Amino acid sequence: MKKIILLIFLCCISTYGKPVSDSIANHLSLLNNKQKTILYEFEVLKNNGFSTDQFWLKHKSQFSGLTNDLRDELAKQVFENSHIEYAPPKDSAVKLWMQTQFLTNWMFYLSAFIAICALVALFRNYWNMLLDVLVKRLAPLFRLLFSPVLLTYELLLVGVACVFYGCTIEEFVLRTVIIHFGLCLLWSQSTAIFVKEYWVKKYFLEIENKFWGVNPWDAIKTICLPAIIITGALLYVLYKVPADTFYNYEIVLSSLTAVYALPFWRVVEKYLHRILFPFQSDQKDRSIKSLGGCTIIALLAVIGLVLQWNPVFYNVIAALISLLLFSFLILSSKFNYRYNFANYYYLQFITILFLGAVFMYGFHIRLSEIVWFSLIAGSIYIMIKYFEIFSFFSDWKRSKAWAWKLLGFAVLLWLLAKAILYVSQNLYGI
Repeated sequence: MKKIILLIFLCCISTYGKPVSDSIANHLSLLNNKQKTILYEFEVLKNNGFSTDQFWLKHKSQFSGLTNDLRDELAKQVFENSHIEYAPPKDSAVKLWMQTQFLTNWMFYLSAFIAICALVALFRNYWNMLLDVLVKRLAPLFRLLFSPVLLTYELLLVGVACVFYGCTIEEFVLRTVIIHFGLCLLWSQSTAIFVKEYWVKKYFLEIENKFWGVNPWDAIKTICLPAIIITGALLYVLYKVPADTFYNYEIVLSSLTAVYALPFWRVVEKYLHRILFPFQSDQKDRSIKSLGGCTIIALLAVIGLVLQWNPVFYNVIAALISLLLFSFLILSSKFNYRYNFANYYYLQFITILFLGAVFMYGFHIRLSEIVWFSLIAGSIYIMIKYFEIFSFFSDWKRSKAWAWKLLGFAVLLWLLAKAILYVSQNLYGI
């Protein structure tokens, strides 16, 4: 009897001691093509960051006695060992589900952005009143604790805590709001410390005065150093939350601000803007010339990153290109030119050339963000030029033919929509 029990015990050990791969292989061999397709779609959704709960509930009945761990391993093996190009049918459940998830993600982005704007607006509107209550009404107990200087350092630490702990929050909207609230505190309070002005309205004036001031080194402590702090904080956020790719756009903006505030560019600016404004002009607005210089810096940065041909830089390249497209739309506007239009005509050529180059680059590397940035910017450019053409001959708003011009604008929008559909069909083979 003891020998029989020992034999059974050894058989059990040998059964459970087999490698896991044998069990997985046995399960895979029992799957039919439809079940493998469902597991493949499940892994596609999972790898793209979409929720798979509802998808699995819909198809769970086709798998009897399948645990979640075994399901995940089977889906992984099916996905890794399937050498196919998977494209969901137009009306398939997985494609509709991915489109729904894509729409809701953008709704989350929009809600987070609106919440951030609202908090910043409230912060600006009630900040002075809050300080007045804390400093004057709660004195003398809290006079030292909530003095403008000490409160500035306290809020700076609060900003650090918001960025540090905000990255650990799972919920997207709450995480985005807290991180941006921390970034706002880091920027405002570090600026207040560097300029030694502890009231919001005053150090805003300090920033404007120091940027164009006689001593260019003042711009380092009022603009460059806070921008470097924000850039460092954004690098940390990207390291902890790489899925939130929109921080790449913010870090590009803060980095350009830090670089362009250096005194060196104040000297080089008068030479850089000549690349975009080669002709003598009656333009007196220095901000447009500065934008031209900053555009050249960003353009050189984009060219340098593009020549690396490294997918690691694609998000940064897309962010820089979006800023450059916006800059070229501003620089090419007729509003910036009064009597001499030589630079205006020259910039139309440069803008069209840049739009075409961006589109070809995005299509070449198959990066949809850059392709759609170029298409949207090109559409906006055509609409702006439509009204600018009439402004050379008459005031389109006061002219009696304004109805015809609006009708032409409607036709132009229709043609642009048709053109974008035609281009998308040829690009993606729809």
